[in-house]
Amino acid sequence: MKLLAVPLAAALAVAFAPKAQAQFGVKAGVNVAEMTGRDGEAASYKTFYHAGLIFQGTIAGPLSIQPEIQYSQQGGSLKGALTDYDTKLHYFTLPVLLKLTLGPVFVEAGPQFGVLVNATQNGEVQFSSASGSAAYGQAENQTVTDQYKRTDFSAAAGAGLKLGNLTLGGRFVAGLNDINDVKTLRGINDPKLHNRVFQGYVGLQFGK
Repeated sequence: MKLLAVPLAAALAVAFAPKAQAQFGVKAGVNVAEMTGRDGEAASYKTFYHAGLIFQGTIAGPLSIQPEIQYSQQGGSLKGALTDYDTKLHYFTLPVLLKLTLGPVFVEAGPQFGVLVNATQNGEVQFSSASGSAAYGQAENQTVTDQYKRTDFSAAAGAGLKLGNLTLGGRFVAGLNDINDVKTLRGINDPKLHNRVFQGYVGLQFGK
């Protein structure tokens, strides 16, 4: 959480500096997400959603800094020889983006910090047995939060249009760290399980 406070504090300092221009707003949109990297399982995309708050503070001319806080559902589908299941990851995320606006067009890029609050699985999944070997069975909204790391660090980049108070945008978010934290099963704790999310969104912003 300390990592989240540093970029947010910097953004607020810029926005509330003398003569700074600031806008606040809300946003919501679609996540098309997958998790990549687990050997022996084919990943595919699932559709989720995100919603949150926007803060934009001008740095100089067309350049601004835009931190957001949002609730974001991510995850995806994974299919192996004996498994076929969907994973839903519930995050609170904080993108902190440098934004360049030229007329109605903008581009943006920066880091995103995520905190996992819950994770569930549905479908034919792999369980652990008393001996520690693999067993398989059907799961329905099985809570698996302890199988994933609580923090996620990503790189985000996107573009869009600003039409008055209305913002239309698209963004790609690429997870940079391993989020897999399985400890109870042997041989499947692959160190390369990453989030990948394509986002489309609509926002409303108000202010100077």
